[in-house]
Amino acid sequence: MNSLFDLTGKKAIVTGGTRGLGHGMAEGLMEAGAAVVIFGTSKKVIEVAAQFEAKGYWCKGIAVDLADDRARQEAFDQAVALLGGLDILVNAAGIQRRHPSPEFPLQDWKDVLNVNLTAPFDLCQMAAKEFLKKEQPCGKIVNIASMLSFFGGMTVPAYAASKGGVAQMTKALCNELASKGIQVNAIAPGYMDTDMNVALTDVSNPRYREITDRIPAHRWGTPEDMKGTVVFLASRASDYLNGAVIPVDGGYLVK
Repeated sequence: MNSLFDLTGKKAIVTGGTRGLGHGMAEGLMEAGAAVVIFGTSKKVIEVAAQFEAKGYWCKGIAVDLADDRARQEAFDQAVALLGGLDILVNAAGIQRRHPSPEFPLQDWKDVLNVNLTAPFDLCQMAAKEFLKKEQPCGKIVNIASMLSFFGGMTVPAYAASKGGVAQMTKALCNELASKGIQVNAIAPGYMDTDMNVALTDVSNPRYREITDRIPAHRWGTPEDMKGTVVFLASRASDYLNGAVIPVDGGYLVK
């Protein structure tokens, strides 16, 4: 059974791998045996990769502005060259902007959609082309959706739109790639105790108690909680799972 989840010899790219959920998922893939290139927005990514390597994992870091089309392609090509191929793509990078919807700045809307939806789509295309080069095409794409793929949230219309798009994009890509040996799935994290949610995790914020009370697990999620699902979706264990959007939310959606 363990061999179903073994990623030894597999080669992965994880965007947003320097912190939060991306960091946790990158670590989970390495713990399962994969070699990983992480993308980050600053030179800090080099330090984070070195920290992973100090633990005995194979990891390299590439600093890239994912909003830049050319930089995105160059980073992808560099990562594939470093890895010597590609088996797994995890689109974990994302940004957030909060404003009341009637005053939401159009530039913030464009920025969020570009990083959270356009960049993952572009990287999915790049990965699919790489997977199709193989003698026997195969590969795993894991997109990161959200609870806001299912409902609208408050003061985050751009984020909600981008994550709704990620869920639908995942299903659309599945329809075309499943028959070619490529699995495309998504994880929808619930409310996670990460930097992106600092506005909500302040215990003085009434929304913090409201959200926590609705979670049947009675706690917010952590990057550790993402490891098992991403390893499953990146491994042979999920070879017949395609187009799924899997909530990892402590039960939030069903209450």
